[in-house]
Amino acid sequence: MGKKGKRDKKGKGAEKTAAKMEKKVSRRAKREEEDLEALIAEFQSLDAKKTQVIESSCPPPSPRLNGSLSAHPEKDELILFGGEYFNGQKTYLYNDLYIYNIRKNSWSKLEIPNPPPRRCAHQAAVVPSAGGQLWIFGGEFASPNGEQFYHYKDLWVLHLATKTWEQIKASGGPSGRSGHRMVACKRQLIIFGGFHESARDYIYYNDVYAFNLDSFTWSKLAPAGIGPAPRSGCQMTASPEGSIIIYGGYSKQRIKKDVDKGTLHADMFLLKAEGVGKEEDRWTWSRLNPSGVKPPPRSGFSVAVGPGNRSLLFGGVHDEEEEESLEGDFFNDLYCYDMAKNRWFPAQLKAPKSEKRKRRRGKQAESEAAGDEEMEQRPPQGPLEIIKEVVTEDGTVMTIKQVISGAAEEKERSESEEEEEEEGGALGPPVEPCPRSNAMVAVKHGVLFVYGGMFEVGDRQFTLSDLHSIDLHKMEEWKVLLEMDPKTQEWLEESESDEEDDVEGAEGGEEEQESSEEESEDDEGEEQHPAVESGENPEEYLSRTEQYWIKLARSHMGPEAKEKKVVKVAHAMAKTFHEDSV
Repeated sequence: MGKKGKRDKKGKGAEKTAAKMEKKVSRRAKREEEDLEALIAEFQSLDAKKTQVIESSCPPPSPRLNGSLSAHPEKDELILFGGEYFNGQKTYLYNDLYIYNIRKNSWSKLEIPNPPPRRCAHQAAVVPSAGGQLWIFGGEFASPNGEQFYHYKDLWVLHLATKTWEQIKASGGPSGRSGHRMVACKRQLIIFGGFHESARDYIYYNDVYAFNLDSFTWSKLAPAGIGPAPRSGCQMTASPEGSIIIYGGYSKQRIKKDVDKGTLHADMFLLKAEGVGKEEDRWTWSRLNPSGVKPPPRSGFSVAVGPGNRSLLFGGVHDEEEEESLEGDFFNDLYCYDMAKNRWFPAQLKAPKSEKRKRRRGKQAESEAAGDEEMEQRPPQGPLEIIKEVVTEDGTVMTIKQVISGAAEEKERSESEEEEEEEGGALGPPVEPCPRSNAMVAVKHGVLFVYGGMFEVGDRQFTLSDLHSIDLHKMEEWKVLLEMDPKTQEWLEESESDEEDDVEGAEGGEEEQESSEEESEDDEGEEQHPAVESGENPEEYLSRTEQYWIKLARSHMGPEAKEKKVVKVAHAMAKTFHEDSV
């Protein structure tokens, strides 16, 4: 009795602590989010000027990560929505909508009135109803300096047949969050986990919500059993039978003041509905212990559902936390989880089936033709770390680590040796996506598409805009549909002169401030704002003219105005001027 009482008391104490932390985060986040609401409203006012649907051919989307890529349920198309981009100084958020035509390998931009506000780290799910629907929930908006966050709790649907956005306003849904996961399961959207972060506090979730696609109502599930610990960025897959599978994810907790400890989860759970079809479904958590070769621990991986009742996991990063730095090993491997057999295995490229290779390999070719069953069961050989160094145009040396399994390396080496014999020359390395995290993936007709994402080298982040595909039935080769050279990636360093300018701007003498205000007022009176250059988008224009608009905003708001509000107003003024000019 004594031990049981202690356990119960400990459990209640943990619940009370979590509730207290949620209130604390909520209070601080509310203050921050109020500051960002004005900026979001300004962006929405610009979107409100769109009055008609415009679809036009366009170049490929700009580099981004943490967007969503979804397969159209009826057409040979992929739908890209939202995402983020960081250039070393500023964070940019998107709410643009792109359509990729698979057959033509071409992009078009779809502008629809009243879209969801700009966001990243949201979730998207496609439902094959009424010509197809794309559902969007949650995500986050960040201030340009990346220090403040607004977490959405809104639900939107894009009607693909009529090309219209609709916001669904229903009470009782999840709190604002990002990094959550959402899947369409039967006639419901199921949402799990995620996190909410303010400047100083954060909280991770493990709650489960269901949105009924027939009644348009939310319900919070209360599954029996022991479920996953709070986390974000996990793998969430719906089985054909209507169960939900959760794997991995990331969370962190504060172990002492200003010290956080991150956790890469590698556990696996099944959320099963009992009494399906009744008015009240009963859900139960249970732990899964899969066989096979599980992926090495990581975060930032991308997930999709492939043919053969298999869930796919691509890429990600394993961060190694040290006292003064955080270094990550990025992945570009592909793992499959067979939901029917409860087994993990690495997806490895197979050799093209040519008669020449069959004769040369003999029994080896026969065993390969028999399928990948034995390959899945063979004990894995030790992983091999490949280190590549690339020198960028500005002289930066990029060191990219790639970790692949020993079996894959052995196979790759034997195939390359045979090809050298057949063709009488050495071949280059196989084409494949570079290691990355937070990429956008989708599967259509058994083909996996991988778009964008990011990797880091030291303090520098490279955001990608390339597109690769691989036929999951054949598993013979990766195809490059859109190339990008990371060495051309823009990266702006904060120079000492910039920092000195910032200090001068904040603490300069009264005479300098008055003269700058007079100049700003003169400029405003003569409408001599910096002109928008030909083809310059809003982000580029703001990056080039930001200091001018900040001075102008300060002249309007007075010296007592807070710096962050001045910057917010300045950005809104610049965006409006750009819109009017274009």
